[in-house]
Amino acid sequence: MIKVRKRLRGRGFTLVELLVVMAVAALMMTAVPTLFSAAFPGLETKSIARRTAATLRLARESAIRQGEDKVVILDLEAHRLELEGYRSLSLPTRLSVDFEGATQEMLDDQHGAVRFFPDGSSTGGRIVLSHKGHGYQVGVTWLTGRIELATWSAE
Repeated sequence: MIKVRKRLRGRGFTLVELLVVMAVAALMMTAVPTLFSAAFPGLETKSIARRTAATLRLARESAIRQGEDKVVILDLEAHRLELEGYRSLSLPTRLSVDFEGATQEMLDDQHGAVRFFPDGSSTGGRIVLSHKGHGYQVGVTWLTGRIELATWSAE
């Protein structure tokens, strides 16, 4: 009986080859999201609109749970939405942001707020996030504090 030995040399990858592949993959993973959002601005707009609605919902739930007013401040100049003590949301500068709110909650033409009360109601308002005339509006009903997300078009 003759024994045949197979050589294992030459099979597999070297450590250097694996490191090169991992470096290329890491570069692609950092570049792709940026390219993806630039190629599909509608997806970025929808994502930001959903995050805006989630921040408003969190404010309403917190006001009810803690029994005190919660305020979401919108800074149009800095493209920022802030729920004090919880989260701050940066809005992309490529998006056009408009806000219509209650007169008593408008600090000036670039700063406004939506206030939520312990009974679930709010001062109401509407935030429009758009890119090239199309986007989403996030509306807050004053009586119930309900937050709704809808498509929006300038046409």
